[in-house]
Amino acid sequence: MLKHWIAAIAGLGLSTMAMAAPVAGEDYQVLDEPVETRVDPGQIEVTEVFWYGCPHCYNLEAPLNAWVAELPEDVTFQRLPATMGDVWTTHATAFYAAQQLGILDKLHDDFFDAIHQDGRKLTDTDEIAEFFSNYGVSEEEAKDALTSFGVKSQINRAHATMRAYKLMGVPALVVDGRYVITPSSAGSLENMPQIASALIEQVRDEDSSQGE
Repeated sequence: MLKHWIAAIAGLGLSTMAMAAPVAGEDYQVLDEPVETRVDPGQIEVTEVFWYGCPHCYNLEAPLNAWVAELPEDVTFQRLPATMGDVWTTHATAFYAAQQLGILDKLHDDFFDAIHQDGRKLTDTDEIAEFFSNYGVSEEEAKDALTSFGVKSQINRAHATMRAYKLMGVPALVVDGRYVITPSSAGSLENMPQIASALIEQVRDEDSSQGE
């Protein structure tokens, strides 16, 4: 009986913690200069910043995908591949090339798995093109996308956004271009989506107050 009582108290404590409003400077950081969002009016932007080679990003995918599947209609979720080094930029190029080719949704999780489960590097253009060929495009089409002007432009934009977010590592979630959540601020990878949910509510309340 005592064990059950202790468990109940512990569970109540965790629930209370989960319900507590996140604190700026502790659970998340506020950017000094907000980054312009790219969503329709009335939408709240949430951006995941990640690198395919990052094990923490890989471990975040399952809880994050489950959270994204339940997001309300006024929230727009997007991914930003980090560009903090040569290999990072190569993987970011693969992300945008897959997006341009219309195969990103099918390929994204598999690209992660190939690196973290199969031990593949996927840092060579030929290897990436061969990987892409499993998703209904030819290797030539893949190479054209990987070297296209459009993809290079997106990489440049990603570079600029990364600088504006002032991130020193990944993964991170950025809410409304203002609030940055990291594993260290959240306390764990699993806490990141929950803090993002609270911040979405905060942005919604702020927008509602401004509209009155």
